[in-house]
Amino acid sequence: MNLDYEKIRAEAESYKKDIIAFLRRMISHPSESCEEKEVVACIREEMEKLGFDKVEVDGLGNIIGWMGEGDKIIAIDGHIDTVGIGNIENWTADPYEGYEDEEVIYGRGGSDQEGGVASAVYSAVIMKKLGLIPEGYKIMVVGSVMEEDCDGLCWQYIVNKDGIRPEFVISTEPTDGGIYRGQRGRMEIRVDVRGVSCHGSAPERGDNAIYKMADIIADVRALNNNGCTDSTQIRGLVKMLDPKFNPDHFEDARFLGRGSCTVSQIYFTSPSRCAVADSCSISIDRRMTAGETWEGCLQEIRDLPAVKKYGDDVKVSMYMYSRPSWTGEVYETEAYFPTWINSEKAPHVKALVNAHKALFGEKRIGPDSQKALRDRPLTDKWTFSTNGVAIQGRYGIPCVGFGPGAESQAHAPNEITWKQDLVTCAALYAAAIALYPEAVKE
Repeated sequence: MNLDYEKIRAEAESYKKDIIAFLRRMISHPSESCEEKEVVACIREEMEKLGFDKVEVDGLGNIIGWMGEGDKIIAIDGHIDTVGIGNIENWTADPYEGYEDEEVIYGRGGSDQEGGVASAVYSAVIMKKLGLIPEGYKIMVVGSVMEEDCDGLCWQYIVNKDGIRPEFVISTEPTDGGIYRGQRGRMEIRVDVRGVSCHGSAPERGDNAIYKMADIIADVRALNNNGCTDSTQIRGLVKMLDPKFNPDHFEDARFLGRGSCTVSQIYFTSPSRCAVADSCSISIDRRMTAGETWEGCLQEIRDLPAVKKYGDDVKVSMYMYSRPSWTGEVYETEAYFPTWINSEKAPHVKALVNAHKALFGEKRIGPDSQKALRDRPLTDKWTFSTNGVAIQGRYGIPCVGFGPGAESQAHAPNEITWKQDLVTCAALYAAAIALYPEAVKE
């Protein structure tokens, strides 16, 4: 397809001030998970002002803007919830007002990831204005909710409740100027241990649940840290990079990176500070590479020597999520977020790569201050998790990522995003979607 790439770049650049102003307005509305009502209203107002063909809010609270009239759908997704600010003393300016200079915008949500939504909204405007929406398609721009709390829940709702299934989805999570074709999955595991309390002056009369859990925690640490030689009692998660243990998926695992596990929370019960603890529980953050399943990850914990040692006193389970959204809707799901990966030859990946090469060249672009971050292969993967765990991980809808900002800014104090990234992304989304039908034919 013969696109006027100079015109696309110029059109995106012409909206730079508007995109920046829109992002600043979004940042000004605190929008932690399940509290996105105000930022949804802000996005609705912008979409309606810009002439979207249709704007709607679904039952979970996702805001969806439509451009075009075709029966087939290409979606651009960005989550509009943020994490909290943590210790305010770690911030040098107001996280919800902040500042901007010639290069950056400061504030919670700039990189993670309301900046992506700002670029997506204006890319749809560019597509409509320049006639870039492919024939037979319509563009769906999603400001999705609750991602920080339960990544992908928003898209479970869109697919299962709204009945919408796009042909492919661009995720606008921050990519440091790269095009990301996959990520490790994750799951949230709980381990509960029972004990028997007694007076702390004679601990031998009881059965200390914390001591039992200490043994289990040591095994969890070994599972993460150990190698995988035949003589190793607890083979480490690095084994999934070895074709001996992961013959069908080791190459994808090497690209995505090995799985990991860590104890993230610990709880206990005890009658008093002068008593033996009668229960102890931990949460395990488990990152999953290619070839790992939720059943296998649970069984891996159940097979740890310390878990087997304490037998029926130990229960290993997966967390469930059932927190109400800002609309009051409850959509319960397992705390399981599947791994996903694409071939570099997949049409939706090629569309973004071809658009990038035509617009900006074969290397990542970005400000000089971020050159070290950007000096990596153009096509790569995320370290963290995204809504792709549902879009492609659960439903097999092709997903690919390109978004303004940096992974390193996610959840960090003094979060910033780069102004030029916003323009770059708006231009690339418009060109890539226009190129997609051609990539499918190749």
